This record gives sequence, structure tokens and C-alpha cells, in this order.
Amino acid sequence: MANNKQHRTSLKDLARELGVSIATVSRALRSSPEIGKDMQQRVKDLAKKLNYRPNPFAQSLRKEAPKVIGVVVPNLVTHYYAAVLDGIEAEARRSGYSVISANSHENYEDEAMAVDNFLRLHVEGIIACLAQNTKDYQHFEEIAEMGVPLVFFGRTCLTDRFSSVTANGDEAAYQATQHLIETGSKRIAFIGGPNHIDMVCRRKHGYLEALRDHKIAIDRNLVVCDKIDYQVALQNTMELLESDHCPDAILAFNDIITFAAFTAIKNCRLGIPKDVALIGFTDDVHADYVTPRMSAIEDQSHEMGVKACQLLLKNIQGDTKVYKEKVPQKLVIRETSAKTLV
Repeated sequence: MANNKQHRTSLKDLARELGVSIATVSRALRSSPEIGKDMQQRVKDLAKKLNYRPNPFAQSLRKEAPKVIGVVVPNLVTHYYAAVLDGIEAEARRSGYSVISANSHENYEDEAMAVDNFLRLHVEGIIACLAQNTKDYQHFEEIAEMGVPLVFFGRTCLTDRFSSVTANGDEAAYQATQHLIETGSKRIAFIGGPNHIDMVCRRKHGYLEALRDHKIAIDRNLVVCDKIDYQVALQNTMELLESDHCPDAILAFNDIITFAAFTAIKNCRLGIPKDVALIGFTDDVHADYVTPRMSAIEDQSHEMGVKACQLLLKNIQGDTKVYKEKVPQKLVIRETSAKTLV
């Protein structure tokens, strides 16, 4: 039997026909100033041609819907991203917003899909931290063209177009490297993530500047920047410790790499900090619960979430200025870093 059910033209149909997003079609039909006049006319002409009719029931539901912002993070199970999200939720709640979050699993495709899903849900704005393999920013450039509020935190891109909240990773890495030098370390390694990530570049820059200022020759064999993954970092650290270029100290990029390095040193039956000193960018919760207790550069991650949400809400309320906020990190010395105290 033939299916005689009539197909009603939807926003999705119009978007597919024109090769644009559903959000663009929706704004064009409302004559939003965010969409150019030519695109508005193309959308309206096609809507008329295909006999598009808005669904008043769906519209009424949207009017009653809560105000929602979307957050996409690379790894939701880590304490850092959970704490940032907690700060975002606290600030959003104070302003009458709800938050939905998505985990990109450090994967570009998942990140792009999360952003697209947020747009389909008509969120008021988006807060994002880049996945480590994101090098194509087209999905964010489209958001800029659509005028959807967006703020980055931690790992950023397109900083001339979007507001961002970052930490002073370069200064913190400088202070940590200087501390290692001043307490007896001479061959300090930096174990980081992919070089295209701005956060990696900032922290590595601080480390290199400290070496230069203390007249210590830079050994490229001691700079290892690879995938942000526990097993990869563990293997890289083991190979470094067993090589002819064995360091006597390590500065680690984040908590995943920090604890991979910590385990590698233990696996090689080396003492911390006597044989290999260690400082990592990590949080106080984990740093205080290992033996020896970890010297660490600690993020104010909750505060970072609060500030990111504040900037997004400004944007949602019409403030189109691009802000660049910095949240300072703090170096906390415990037991893993000072050879002179052993």
C-alpha cells in the first residue's frame, strides 16, 4: 500500500536545500539582522516555494522552554573540566540559565557534532574548550557568521572573534622551572601535549624562557610534546628516563601527563625528587593524596568556569566586545620538586 502521508516542509528541509544550518534558516525567517539580506530573501523564497508553514505548537513550546547554554569539553571525567563545569553551572544558575554539557573525548568529530547538536537545540550560547586534535575551526567560524554567542576557555582559537578565558600558564611554567633550577635540578624535561594547542605553547614558552634566563642550554631531546594520553605519556617518559638524555627533573603539562610521569619514575625505581624531581599542572585534590606529595601548578578551575559564563552572558545580552580574561595559577611546593631538601 502506498504511503499517502503528506510530508510537511521543515526547517531542516530548507536548510538542506540551501546548504546552510537550521539556525541560519530560522533567523532568516525572523528577518534577524544577524543574517544578510540576500540570505534572508533566498530562505523566504524557498519557504514560499515549498509551502513551508511554521508549527505554532513547536513555537509555543520554545517560548516556554528554559534558557539553556551548551558546554563542550575534551574530557569530562578529569577533575579540571568537572571543576570548570561546576563554575559554569553555578554562574548560569544565578542568572536563570540551565546548562547542558557534551564530552568531545579529545576528538574533532565529536566536538563538531556537539556544537551542531547545541545549535539544533537552540541554546542561547556555547562555551567550549578545544579537543586536542582540532585544527579545523570551520564549525566555530560558522557560529561567528551566525552571531551565536560563544566563549572559549583553556584551549582557544579565533581569539580575534571570540572572547576567551585562559590561565597564565607561561608565567606559572616559568616559576616552576625556576624553582626546579634553584633547588638543584640541572636537566629539566618538559612533557607536553600537541604543539598546535595554544595552552601547550604558553606553558612550553615559560619553561624555555626560564632555562634561557638561567643560562641553561636547551636540549631538544628533553622536550617531548605528544598526544594527551596516559599510556602515551607513560611510554614517552619511560623511554626518556632510560635514554642517554635522562633528565633529573620533569615539568608535566597537565594532570594526565603528570601522573603518567610520576608512575614512570616509580617504574624505573628512581627516587622522587632525589633522582628525578617533578612538578605538574594538576589540581590540589590529586596532588595532596600521592606519596611523596606532589608539587603542583594549580588551576583556579572553578573560577575559570565562572568567568567564562560571565563573558557568555554578557555576549547573550548584547555586548559584542571581544574579551581576553586571565585567571592566575599558583605554584604550590610540596615534596616532589626540591633536591636541596632531600
